[in-house]
Amino acid sequence: MERQLIGRGILAGALAGVLAFLWAKLLIEPIIGRAIDFENGAAHEAVEHTHGAGGHSHGGEGAEVFTRGVQSNIGMGLGVLIFSVAMGALLAVVFCAVYGRANLSARAVAALTAGGMLVSLWIVPALKYPPNPPAVSLEETIQQRTLLYLLLVVLSAGLFVGSVLLVRRLVPKLGVWNASLAGIADYVVSMAVVFLILPGIHETPSSFPADDLYQFRLYSLGTQVVIWATIGLVFGVLAAKVLEDKRASVAA
Repeated sequence: MERQLIGRGILAGALAGVLAFLWAKLLIEPIIGRAIDFENGAAHEAVEHTHGAGGHSHGGEGAEVFTRGVQSNIGMGLGVLIFSVAMGALLAVVFCAVYGRANLSARAVAALTAGGMLVSLWIVPALKYPPNPPAVSLEETIQQRTLLYLLLVVLSAGLFVGSVLLVRRLVPKLGVWNASLAGIADYVVSMAVVFLILPGIHETPSSFPADDLYQFRLYSLGTQVVIWATIGLVFGVLAAKVLEDKRASVAA
């Protein structure tokens, strides 16, 4: 049955990937185009400044391996689809581990799991390291930024799971409401400490349009909401059907 549930998670992730790609294509791609135009303009000004100082440039530098059309369609589409399918499979695995531990329906467990993963894997890490449009941050710090972000995601997920386990232990003593508040407080305080320890990254040029930066981050959040809401709702329906069929076959 676990294989069936993981297969349903992959299916839900694939549907989420298609919807998220449409969202990103309509709302985020125009901002990416403007960000690249901004970088090209800044690079052109730098070249002119260098020429004015007696320097020279080579026309073959910075040639693109893939055209913008390929990057914004095939590249973006595959990237979003692969991520969504992977997250759908991951949610299915988590669902198999937690289902039956609480008196909740399959749909409720799937929705709560998707919400928790959205918060711990994206929203909270984005508060410390928010997404930036391509061509805005410095190329020299790509590895550092990537490692710090992945570290924060791992810490956030681990601390979130720890807070959930804390709630389970406190429920018999404090009740569901008070135990939940204690778990939320534990996660918030723990992440606040992590935020203070990890270094900040401030590389966005002050001349970059603030509206574009705000919209890019807002629509990036919207992309994640589309992905996780679709996975949670669709997988919940599919998982409930699998479990109902399993109970029916056992009863028969």
